[in-house]
Amino acid sequence: MSDEMVRAMEMEGKRTRTKPVALFMAFGTQGDVYPIAAIAAAFAYDQEDYKVVLISHSAHKKLIAFLAAKNVEYLPVSTPAVLAPYGDDDPEGTMRPKFSLQKQEITTQHRQECIYNVERIFGDGPSLEGDFIVINFFALEGWSLAELFCVPCIVAAPYVVPYSVPSSFERYFRKELPLLYEYLQEAPINKVGWKDVTHWMWPLFTEDWGSWRSFQLKLSPCPFTDPVTGLPTWHDRSPSPLLLYGFSKEVVECPGYWPSNVRACGFWSLPLEWQFSCNKCGEISALLSSGHLSANDEMCSAHAELQSFLKTPALLPPVFIGLSSVGSMGFLRNPRAFLGVLQKAVDISSHRFILFSAGFDPLDAAVQKIAADAPSGSEQKKFSEDGTLLFGGRLFCFSGSIPYKWLFRRCAAAIHHGGSGSTAAALHAGIPQVICPFMLDQFYWAERMFWLGVAPAPLKRNHLLPEENDDLCLREAANMLVRAINNALAPEVKARATEIAEILSREDGVLEALKLIKEEISCSNSTRH
Repeated sequence: MSDEMVRAMEMEGKRTRTKPVALFMAFGTQGDVYPIAAIAAAFAYDQEDYKVVLISHSAHKKLIAFLAAKNVEYLPVSTPAVLAPYGDDDPEGTMRPKFSLQKQEITTQHRQECIYNVERIFGDGPSLEGDFIVINFFALEGWSLAELFCVPCIVAAPYVVPYSVPSSFERYFRKELPLLYEYLQEAPINKVGWKDVTHWMWPLFTEDWGSWRSFQLKLSPCPFTDPVTGLPTWHDRSPSPLLLYGFSKEVVECPGYWPSNVRACGFWSLPLEWQFSCNKCGEISALLSSGHLSANDEMCSAHAELQSFLKTPALLPPVFIGLSSVGSMGFLRNPRAFLGVLQKAVDISSHRFILFSAGFDPLDAAVQKIAADAPSGSEQKKFSEDGTLLFGGRLFCFSGSIPYKWLFRRCAAAIHHGGSGSTAAALHAGIPQVICPFMLDQFYWAERMFWLGVAPAPLKRNHLLPEENDDLCLREAANMLVRAINNALAPEVKARATEIAEILSREDGVLEALKLIKEEISCSNSTRH
């Protein structure tokens, strides 16, 4: 930490706070961070007597203006939102040899910046009544920092916990920490216990987090233990942490073996104006929401061709394809093969497609190369900075972003990676889904949508992103993709998707999360007196 940072931190700590602080910490991709930011904005709008702050990656700096309009301060950390173990220029998909070292260095820097930012907020003075921290599953630093500053901590996630407890964890824990194991196993109802640990807290008891807590924060290596004796805090049992999930109970069943303080709020929808890459379109969306424009003015003139493509008379609306952060995570290593699959799908079906590249540069470059190499007179051209038409006018490639809530209502089906945000948007729009999962909770959502009857069986990765660019591989993948689309468009799947959308239309996940946070903070304040 530089001398300037230390001095700034000391000056911040000398200031006397008059308002309680609601600190939201969220790390990861846009799908991990934006839903938490939406809750922070809703809380700031509802609770004007609070200072509301969001700590996240500088990569999400687009949020700064949106949050400032809601009186939410944004404190960035410089570490990347995504760290892929594979290089973009590595067609073999081998892990970079220095990845582990790079990850360790970035983790150290990330945690140091978290300490600095949280110390800036809470300073050297005592915590105030009403202070609290909200973290997502990729911001576990916040749990220990909340303990350090003696403020309650709430967990919020738009998806089911994306990491599973190792099978050997309980055996190891019971052997190495027998008294703490007993403490957690015998916990009274509504107090932190073994269910909380196995559901999401178990990483906090690993050596990596323990050494950071001990050496950097001067806390006990394990939560719920005395820093001097190392014994469980039998005299001061903490309540079971409130864990808010941003999905609907109508979609995800909450089993009895989950901790007692888990709450499913409903899906956390974002304000529409947050989701446009084009500022002008975002302004139009805001005016539409306030009733100052007619529905004919839905997008700006720069995107007239996109609107035209969506409105083109056809037997079916276009099929959406978007893989969100899959490219930046290192999975889309052969963009030309991916586009080759879509070209073959166009050849063997009557479907039209709209592809969102999520601003992934190698994919955008491949799109532009195909457009540039097309013979003159063909329906392959670039309309605007972020819109290109390929394959006889049946694939519209878009490198910007517009709200799925707006787009999906104009599509026949959505092909996506199984992210919680994409899944929720398709459910709300009432359209069938085709899901090709790649990692973490994406496999859960893919299976869950199949079980609900709104999607066919999940695609395997090579059915959408083949490793080889030869004609046979591309044709086989395209056949599987078109078969999945046709299955998704079966009458019974479309009817089930419409039924689920009707149920979800009666929920407001952000408002429910806001209500539960306010109840929790009121309860925490009452126990501190």
